[in-house]
Amino acid sequence: MNTAPHALASRLRIVLVGTQHPGNIGSAARAIKTMGLSRLVLVAPEKPPNAESYSLAAGADDVLAAAMTHATLAEAVADCHFVLGCTARSRRVALEELMPADAAARAVARAGQGDEVALVFGRERTGLDNDELQLCHAAVHIPANPEYSSLNLAMAVQVLAYELRLGLLGGAKGAAEGAPRPHPVTAPSVDEDPDSRTDPPATHAQLEGFFGQMAEVLDLIDFHKGRVPESAMRKLRRLFLRADLDEREVRLLRGILADVERTVRLGPKPG
Repeated sequence: MNTAPHALASRLRIVLVGTQHPGNIGSAARAIKTMGLSRLVLVAPEKPPNAESYSLAAGADDVLAAAMTHATLAEAVADCHFVLGCTARSRRVALEELMPADAAARAVARAGQGDEVALVFGRERTGLDNDELQLCHAAVHIPANPEYSSLNLAMAVQVLAYELRLGLLGGAKGAAEGAPRPHPVTAPSVDEDPDSRTDPPATHAQLEGFFGQMAEVLDLIDFHKGRVPESAMRKLRRLFLRADLDEREVRLLRGILADVERTVRLGPKPG
């Protein structure tokens, strides 16, 4: 597999959700191009890129022109295998929290395995909402000054793009001239080494299809018994995301769910 920096960078995308100011889109394009990245994806921006965007892109016109626009985050990351949400410290959605260097190391490692990877940034004022965070495998937190933690969107993109650049180059020349930068990876399947897989990892869309089917079956068997289902589903999502399922494993699990549903529907009716 070709693991040159440009080949790895081609599997990394920067996703901006609900951007409110077109100028920030241009500044983000400039930020990622300076770090050797080129894939910019927009999700329901309040205004599309305009003259201000191109002015602030300062030469990254090609990145802006090639930017894809989607109506929802789910659509924007449907073919991804690993999604990181850049956010302030967690609210109600409990996600593994990574520092920027660790997040970049993991993202580059996944790209090196041939996976499609997305780093997602939210709205300037409110960030990513809880439903959007649910679509992420882990969260990235920039440890800004707690007394003045306001980071412009493009600044946040620049911080993560810089860390990705270091990862793409194999670590900074002075990465301490000692200890290597950490490269944690997501957990392998139960009895498999990720490097020995014959099936590709499940895409985001395949996982979302599985989660949707699981939610329907849990409702069908009255698993929640009057309790709020969202809490259980959040925990189940985290569990299966940590398992790093491949396509075959998702098909197996969906087959089990289909059999459960068929059995319940064919069983004796109450009363």
